[in-house]
Amino acid sequence: MENNKNNKSSEVGSLSNGMNPQEAEKKLQQTQADLEKELKDLGEVPEMGSDVDAFDTETDEAEEYSKNLGIKDSLKGRLQAVKDALAKIQSGTYGKCEKCGMQIPEEILEVNPEARFCSHCNK
Repeated sequence: MENNKNNKSSEVGSLSNGMNPQEAEKKLQQTQADLEKELKDLGEVPEMGSDVDAFDTETDEAEEYSKNLGIKDSLKGRLQAVKDALAKIQSGTYGKCEKCGMQIPEEILEVNPEARFCSHCNK
């Protein structure tokens, strides 16, 4: 008997909505990698020195950093949703609406693999 440690996605052939959990997991893992790269590429807090001669440069850096904060928050939220969806695959609850417990249609999961709600509950 093969030892398959905590890999529930390989135990399930397909979800009741017809979606293959291995495909969903692969898609989510790629999305996770993309989001992590995007967050890294946005950079860190710019160094604001005591150099008053470069005030315009520092103002531009502060403005760009401020703009990137909103983007980072959005990306972090999506990254957490992706991680939550991956955890659901492992626990065998992926694709179930968090409100009503019904299966989320495959069409929704194809477009938004980290979806938490069915179309009815998402209204």
